[in-house]
Amino acid sequence: MTPKTRSRLNHHASRRRNRNSVDNTGVIPQLAKAAREVEAAASRGRVSPANRTKFQVAALLMREERARLKTDASVTEQERNESMKRLDGLAAILAKTAARDTTLIALLDAKAPTTPQARELRKQILFAGGVDMVVDETPEQETPTQLLPQRILERQVLPVSVKTRVRSSPFLAPDLDKIRPIEQHYSRLHNWELLSSLLKAFETGAGGGAASMPLPDPPRFDRVAPENLELMAHQSQLIESVREGHRTFLLADEPGLGKTAQSILAASVADAYPLLCVVPNVVKTNWQQEVERWTPGRRATVISGDGQDVDAFSDVFIVNYEILDRHIGWLQKIGFRGMVVDEAHFIKNLQSQRSQLVMQLANSIRKHIPGVDPLLMALTGTPLINDVEDFKAIWQFLGWLDGDKPAPVLMDALDETGLVPSDAGFLAAARKAVIDLGIVRRRKVDVAKSLPSKRVIDMPVELDGEEGNSIRRAERLLVDRLLGRYGRMLAAADLPADTIDVNRLRMLARQEIEESKASSAGDSIFTMLHRIGVAKSELAAEYTAQLAHSVGKVVFFAKHIESMDRAQAVFENEGIRTASIRGDQTQAARDRAITSFQKDPEVQVIICSLMAAGVGINLQVASDVVLAELSWTAAEQTQAIDRVHRIGQEEPVTAWRILASQTIDAHVAELIDSKQGLAARALEGTDEGEIQSEDIQVEAIVTMLHEGLKQRLGI
Repeated sequence: MTPKTRSRLNHHASRRRNRNSVDNTGVIPQLAKAAREVEAAASRGRVSPANRTKFQVAALLMREERARLKTDASVTEQERNESMKRLDGLAAILAKTAARDTTLIALLDAKAPTTPQARELRKQILFAGGVDMVVDETPEQETPTQLLPQRILERQVLPVSVKTRVRSSPFLAPDLDKIRPIEQHYSRLHNWELLSSLLKAFETGAGGGAASMPLPDPPRFDRVAPENLELMAHQSQLIESVREGHRTFLLADEPGLGKTAQSILAASVADAYPLLCVVPNVVKTNWQQEVERWTPGRRATVISGDGQDVDAFSDVFIVNYEILDRHIGWLQKIGFRGMVVDEAHFIKNLQSQRSQLVMQLANSIRKHIPGVDPLLMALTGTPLINDVEDFKAIWQFLGWLDGDKPAPVLMDALDETGLVPSDAGFLAAARKAVIDLGIVRRRKVDVAKSLPSKRVIDMPVELDGEEGNSIRRAERLLVDRLLGRYGRMLAAADLPADTIDVNRLRMLARQEIEESKASSAGDSIFTMLHRIGVAKSELAAEYTAQLAHSVGKVVFFAKHIESMDRAQAVFENEGIRTASIRGDQTQAARDRAITSFQKDPEVQVIICSLMAAGVGINLQVASDVVLAELSWTAAEQTQAIDRVHRIGQEEPVTAWRILASQTIDAHVAELIDSKQGLAARALEGTDEGEIQSEDIQVEAIVTMLHEGLKQRLGI
């Protein structure tokens, strides 16, 4: 045998080994077979109905397999990458096939309706791929969305990963011991109209006392919060109540007492996953970060727009009220074991669409596992906006009311009083019965001993829309421009291109600051912070309006006139009366604004310029401050908060700092906090020196450049 022949044989043997090493088990080979059969039919010009069905099922299963691979922890990274490459190849085959027969393109849509034949073929392909038990997709006409009006049905979307999540949901056995008999007779109350008496009991304050259920003592040791965090006593009490088995709460604590953290940890203790959180748009990002902060082992996904980025295998799903109508169809199929409604006074109007959607979701969760009580929590610092009728919607969400009648759980509690509405003590007993079902209300002044006298709470917001996209593009342009200059600096010094020299970055940042002071370029750091401040001012005003409804008077600080004007428009739209302190006011106008805020109960918000109102005035009639824009120094932030945190202030002060996520805004906040610590040490006698605003400006740019370099170098 010649060397040339031996080489040829070795080459063919190697090719055979490579072919044999390809994994021909599983679903992907079955999909490849189906895709090639349809491709061959399309090349002949004859795509039969059977092949059209095969094409749609191949596309459907390819999406499902891709979603499964992304979340399957049992798959190694090498196996995942190899399978993804094979799926990319199949996607190319399907795309070429659809290009030959353009009528197939519509079948690539994830929302394209499936026929019984398609569902049967899907099961056959999965079975051939080794999936022994295949749960058939529920036909559209059998889904709960049929209970929705046609106008909402037409708006439904279905994220691709949701189908896989729904199919993988385990069967959950009902608790037969807790299922009530269909017929229940109440000897005393059966023929009484009770709702008006229940509402009257709260309207008149029958029986007196705080409208807050008895809670257990906090445990001696906190075993719930993560290692680096600590619960306050009032928070531990509610969590302990959940541990003891309580599952429905109207949590009406004042803002600043940690309602979000309490509900997140309550879900953890109750194992109420998956958990659905319906929240105002302005706090969606904050909810996601709080879930990661208080329950680090749990994944949270934020539902935005049409939900294309939804991770259906998350533990916590966060959605805002405004887009519920697009997502309620698939949300009813996930199998939630808990639901939290933040700012629950948003659902007070039972005739509104968002209230009806929230009620439908709550009902589907209650019925998901018969006999098992899900965790249901309504969070609001203001359960009553107009009158006592506002209670009805929240009670109905919690399952205490069934329409205008007490639900069985409330009927049981009322029956145990042994009284009827004509008895003298009924109103007091009825009020207590409702409170004990789960109303919890604590004020700052009630828990002042466990609160610091002054706190700064960061409230991250997402800048959506073109304005937010434009700001992020400007930040990228700034980083790219400066990194280009940095690269030239390295080349001039004969340093490797992957060098990270913080001193050179700092030198570059100082040069940029000096140039920016004399320039109005759109990508300078000063221009960007101005744009960010103006862009987030409306979101800050929306949050301030929520606070004002809950706690009364709020001080709103902004830096730019344009931000103050935008906030003013939001307050007017919300029907909130305001006063204003600006730099161009006369002293008389300034005094009138301060007096009206201090003395007029109708004036709920005072809009203040950071520069004009940061010193020399007393606004301690309020205990909540919103910092809509950041200053360059910790001192200016402190001076603003101290307009409220003064001698004579009887309540703990909470400052809510609004930060634009994924922008330089967050970096500036971190730097302000770190410099504030340095300033405190300097006052205590260290030699740290005076803190200049330019230090923060320089370090903010250095932080951005450092992150940009690490991304480029793949570090």
